[in-house]
Amino acid sequence: MTSFKPSSFKRISVLTALLGLAASSLAAASDARISAQSIIVNPSQPDLNVQVWTNRDASGTGNPTYQIGERISVGVKTNADAYIYLFNVNADGNIDLFFPNRYEDSNYVQAGTRVFPQGGAKYNLSVGGPNGQDKLLAVASTTELSLKDIATFEGQQQFATVSVKGQDGLAQALSIVVNPLPANAWVTDTAFFRVGNVAQTPQPTPTPVTRIQPGQRQDGFFDGAMVDAYARLKGDESLGQATTYAVPWGDGWWQKFNGVGAYGDAALLHANGSSRSYSVHGRLLARYLSLAQAENGANRPPSRLGWAAGDEKVIPQNLYGTTGLYGFFQNGALYDSQKYGTFWLTGPVLKSYQGLGGSGSFLGFPTRDQYTLSGAWAADFEGGSIRTVNGAIKIYRK
Repeated sequence: MTSFKPSSFKRISVLTALLGLAASSLAAASDARISAQSIIVNPSQPDLNVQVWTNRDASGTGNPTYQIGERISVGVKTNADAYIYLFNVNADGNIDLFFPNRYEDSNYVQAGTRVFPQGGAKYNLSVGGPNGQDKLLAVASTTELSLKDIATFEGQQQFATVSVKGQDGLAQALSIVVNPLPANAWVTDTAFFRVGNVAQTPQPTPTPVTRIQPGQRQDGFFDGAMVDAYARLKGDESLGQATTYAVPWGDGWWQKFNGVGAYGDAALLHANGSSRSYSVHGRLLARYLSLAQAENGANRPPSRLGWAAGDEKVIPQNLYGTTGLYGFFQNGALYDSQKYGTFWLTGPVLKSYQGLGGSGSFLGFPTRDQYTLSGAWAADFEGGSIRTVNGAIKIYRK
């Protein structure tokens, strides 16, 4: 992982959104409006929307404090696919552009929530000096912006060098960039934070945010893999609200949710080092945890299954009229049907079963857990059985 240093990313004491542009500059810069806080906004209120926040203030309305050298992450949410630009204006007026960068393939971001850096990213963000008030700026645009007069990548640098100085300079430069765009093609948002224990101008007290966010840890940081999974799964429709913080579990992380309707209680989980998090719901989750409890007191995933390796799937009605759910894990699988229950399969038995088509084959759903018969693995199904005979898998119809 790469930490930002002054030579590559000056500091992440962050960002103003098109700040401090003088009224005389506005006359030539589209219809942008300057707010009482000296922030340029798009007065047309476009359908495109962007929100930005830091890991210590998920609401994006507060002004949390960081110390120099501390890690920081930045969350961004858009309601449509857009090009995203994240700027940093330090208390001393130095400016950085930390996204896009050369560690990322593209700054065209799909609608939903994204955390910078993502889980597994090859860089970190850390707070630099000097102490003071900092501002974070997110710019979202439906078309790619040309920033050649603002920032350039030099040589092998992974982060761009910004040529403008001060928030007034950034505001004027960005106003030139957005001026030719249609009024509904761009939008900005800002977040604030303090570096060091500095005096703060009194601000209205924001409404406390008590709802735990997807991927949120108790230390204020966010688990990027969980944030991405919640967006991918339309979590507000399937996972519901978080009921715990994301916490360590075994050699990985997990977070519980209250589920939505028939989905039942849910969890997102992933092993350390994995950039993907997957969901487990309802009866599958209950059986998964009961196996963990029986094996190790629920201190880690059950070894016969391991970590979730895919999102659970609904199984349509098979030839026996049975429907259910399927959960895929590192070392095995769970199959669930209301008719029979929730059962685990693993190893060559599972491989042979899935090779035939799984629950959609003539075998149908399992009717009990995989078990040993004469010292070898066996499994029973709606339409037959699997036996291990002299080390070889044998399939039998009823």
